[in-house]
Amino acid sequence: MSYDFNISHIDANCQARAGELKTSRSIIQTPVFMPVGTNIGIKTLDTDDIKTLNPSIILSNTYHNFLRPGDQIVARRGGLHAFMGWEQSILTDSGGFQIFSLESLRKISDEGVEFRSHINGDKFFWTPEKVIEIQKNLGADIIMPLDICTSLPAEDHVLRDAAIKSLAWLDRSKTVLLPPTQSLHGIVQGGISAKLRKFSALETIQRDCSGYSIGGLSVGEESIAMLDMVDVCNEILPKDKPRYLMGVGTPLDLVENVYRGIDMFDCVMPTRNARNGTLFSTQGRIQIKKAVYKEQDDPIDPDCTCYTCQRYSAAYLHHLFKAGEYSAMRLNSIHNLHYYLTLMKRMRDAIVEGTFLQFYTSFKASIEST
Repeated sequence: MSYDFNISHIDANCQARAGELKTSRSIIQTPVFMPVGTNIGIKTLDTDDIKTLNPSIILSNTYHNFLRPGDQIVARRGGLHAFMGWEQSILTDSGGFQIFSLESLRKISDEGVEFRSHINGDKFFWTPEKVIEIQKNLGADIIMPLDICTSLPAEDHVLRDAAIKSLAWLDRSKTVLLPPTQSLHGIVQGGISAKLRKFSALETIQRDCSGYSIGGLSVGEESIAMLDMVDVCNEILPKDKPRYLMGVGTPLDLVENVYRGIDMFDCVMPTRNARNGTLFSTQGRIQIKKAVYKEQDDPIDPDCTCYTCQRYSAAYLHHLFKAGEYSAMRLNSIHNLHYYLTLMKRMRDAIVEGTFLQFYTSFKASIEST
């Protein structure tokens, strides 16, 4: 199995840790943020843009890739990496979140899930085994089992049923033989019930997966509830395997969860916000459409070294966005992803240097003051 994870540093004052995750394609310094390329491409960016940003791993989505262009079409073109011209690692999520968010279009049974495409209404039935076969066709380095992500709030019996089915589906997923270049994570469910999170985590680690993902959070619950559930899971999850918090989140979410020992993150927030004109900066969030930027000749963030800030003024970005130019979304996305990736590097450096607690305290104070 071409998958190896080693922790090099753990902060003395909290659970923050720095490590190295190796796949057959890249060495990933953790903690790491994975830019989201839902449809085999990060929205508004081409592969050269992504290479310039230099993430060591990106995420793509099984559900969307299955519907368009189709996993077999991707397989005939050498898999995701060859299809998009990307040489480093890719993680695919199982599509479970997307399917189960389409409540009116799906039906769950013990065997799997029946759902209709949100694109044209075509009907499909996914078993846990089929989801793994789809991801084998896609060729991602790290893959996820089909699981049930419940909306919140939910009653305990609903959360328990989802957790039990997810465990049974993980067992079935593990019966599918994987090539040595692919590794399977288990997913912990349980909503915001500490009891069910403990149950799911304890049962999931018995399946001895390559890594462990925490799913079903950042779906509308209070931030403190999310953090509490992460604490519950991290008390149980093995310390020698990577921990992935799925679909999270804001810059503060990343800092809070690195503090708690999370190694991997993904979220559409940097690119989605970029397309809507919201930019992250060391001075706080910026709404580039605001008139205050109409004549600002400085970059949006004087401390930023991204392509956008090195080349263009805030006034130019304001103009492009107000004019509805697609280049505004591209330049904004480059900046926001650079901000996220740089934030992760700053945290890694602080952990290695033994100064993470100071970084954590300072970052929280800066967020609260903006």
